[in-house]
Amino acid sequence: MIIGVPKEVKNHEYRVGLTPPSVREIVHNGHEVVVQTTAGDGIGCADRDYEYHGAKIVSSAEQLFDTADMIVKVKEPQPQECKMLRPGQILFTYLHLAADKEQTQGLLDSGCIAIAYETVTSPTGALPLLTPMSEVAGRMSIQAGAHCLQKGEGGKGVLLGGVPGVPPGKVVIIGGGVVGMNAARMAVGLGAEVTLLDKSLPRLAVLDNLFDGRLKTLYANLENIEDSVIYADLVIGAVLVPGAAAPKLVTEAQVKAMHDGAVLVDVAIDQGGCFETSRPTTHDHPSYIEHGVVHYCVTNMPGAAARTSTYALNNATLPYAIALANKGYKQALLDDPYLLEGLNICKGHITYEAVARDLDCEYMPAKKALETKSAA
Repeated sequence: MIIGVPKEVKNHEYRVGLTPPSVREIVHNGHEVVVQTTAGDGIGCADRDYEYHGAKIVSSAEQLFDTADMIVKVKEPQPQECKMLRPGQILFTYLHLAADKEQTQGLLDSGCIAIAYETVTSPTGALPLLTPMSEVAGRMSIQAGAHCLQKGEGGKGVLLGGVPGVPPGKVVIIGGGVVGMNAARMAVGLGAEVTLLDKSLPRLAVLDNLFDGRLKTLYANLENIEDSVIYADLVIGAVLVPGAAAPKLVTEAQVKAMHDGAVLVDVAIDQGGCFETSRPTTHDHPSYIEHGVVHYCVTNMPGAAARTSTYALNNATLPYAIALANKGYKQALLDDPYLLEGLNICKGHITYEAVARDLDCEYMPAKKALETKSAA
């Protein structure tokens, strides 16, 4: 199989689908890898590094998409990339389709086989290909929030850790999954006063034990969310419904009730965001102020820590990429029900139920779609 690694084109996206060591593993398995020139520059890997590990360098995305049987990326394909996909071509990347009808339609029209990192599961119910970036995003959310709290960024001028004689900042984290846990780890480490809310009592018990009293946990009902958010200096939105649009847990009225200069960091923005006032931003213009509250809603937060993020992601995605290459997509998906959960689009059909529901589109079970002829 020929595997293509394009240069990412999303705003300030410096990650890349494969590292040179990953290329070596794939070539060792008997496959070819083509990499678009300068694709790895953002993580400090030059074209010669890829060539040394067995890749062929091509000059354009068009040439790469025309050549490759499988495209391995990081971020969702942009409109110009969707137009280059062809029927039967495998796309292996983050998609986040539930909040993006335009991209979904582009993938349906292409007839490609689109497998989303974020919905691949494991025997324990975990999301192994989302976890590495959730770890990065969770840790970065506190860094970003602390920066936005500075007066020059529109914030309250609060130092999260405080100083002797001055209280620390109040951090509220909604969601106790991988993002929330990592955000809590950073906030607690800075010395902030941290409250974390989640609907899972077992999860709250785990976090309570893990942080040994340095973290206040609350059940995530309407009352507790409202009471916590209104008086917070920094709120982290860390909720996730796999493959589906994020629930709106903080209303516009609650945002209006917050103190001027408070900060919201919406890590769920890829899935539509969990604050009613959230809208996607970029690393060029990462924040905006609405109702006096600073909103940070960058859709590719881990891209700012590109080298760490890319190597962490490759550690998780590489075995699946090799399985798809070795077996072909159909056999690989049928052999692994957890990888099959990653199939979102197949031959012109939506094969992930939550995506179809949220976009009000027709759904076809994945196994049925694999047996159909292309609808594109």
